[in-house]
Amino acid sequence: MSKRILSWVVLVFLALIWGSSFILMKKAMFTAEEEPIFNNTQVGALRMLIAALALLPIAIRHISILRDWKTFGKLMIVGFCGNFFPAFLFTYAETGISSGYAGMLNSCVPIFAILIGALVFKDRLTLIQVIGILTGTVGVVSLMLAGQNLSVNGNWTHIISIVFATICYAISLNTIRHTLSHLKSFQIASLAFFTTILPSLIISIQQDVIGTFQTTKGANEGLVAIIILSVIGTAFALVVFNRLIAMSSVIFASSVTYLIPIVAVIIGLSFGEKINAWQIASMCVVISGVFIANAARRKKST
Repeated sequence: MSKRILSWVVLVFLALIWGSSFILMKKAMFTAEEEPIFNNTQVGALRMLIAALALLPIAIRHISILRDWKTFGKLMIVGFCGNFFPAFLFTYAETGISSGYAGMLNSCVPIFAILIGALVFKDRLTLIQVIGILTGTVGVVSLMLAGQNLSVNGNWTHIISIVFATICYAISLNTIRHTLSHLKSFQIASLAFFTTILPSLIISIQQDVIGTFQTTKGANEGLVAIIILSVIGTAFALVVFNRLIAMSSVIFASSVTYLIPIVAVIIGLSFGEKINAWQIASMCVVISGVFIANAARRKKST
């Protein structure tokens, strides 16, 4: 198999892993009969704790990096904005909206990443990027408005929580790009998760996760979903993503952004969730904006 074909196979594989994370959150919180298992706070805390423990051996090997307090602070931003806060915001959101719709809203990340890069880190924007941002912004607003036709008992707080989560992701991405480029990606990921391990443990204990596991019907299945979400969807996917960048390029690897919401929608539909045409059209507008905004980068890279 040629390197080009292998790169495409890995790209699709990553999209399947990350695109399925939204339904896994739902399965960790509810049984097939919509009976509650773990609450949204428990799922967020367990996800962070298990992922941090999975990456702990790597973090320990590079723990000396944290002696630099400036680097430590930046890694905390990545740990909390790129992982900790979104984990709780997404699980809260999915108590009120479908996993497919959550996956659609996640497509807003690149738009916010470009905006924060320009506003905070003074990245220069080309005309094409401005057009892409405006297009994506229209799509984001339309996608939020499309959430009023929800098939679950959601409201604006569930929609806004995902928007905040995507802004957090954008802050993390820009922090990595502009201030942590001297570190390797596996160092950033493992040490960022390391900074979240204590609060994740405290919340897990405070939420009586063990008690819920012992007394709640369906807890075994819920825990399996959380483990898959944490180990495969976070730790393993990180290694695969790094490998994809090595085989291809950052531009090619980042195109997984276009596939994740599509996978999330397809999986959501297969589990009986309802998605309307307005939501799908809005997602397409957002993805088009992302594609246009990145056109200048692709041309420069070529």
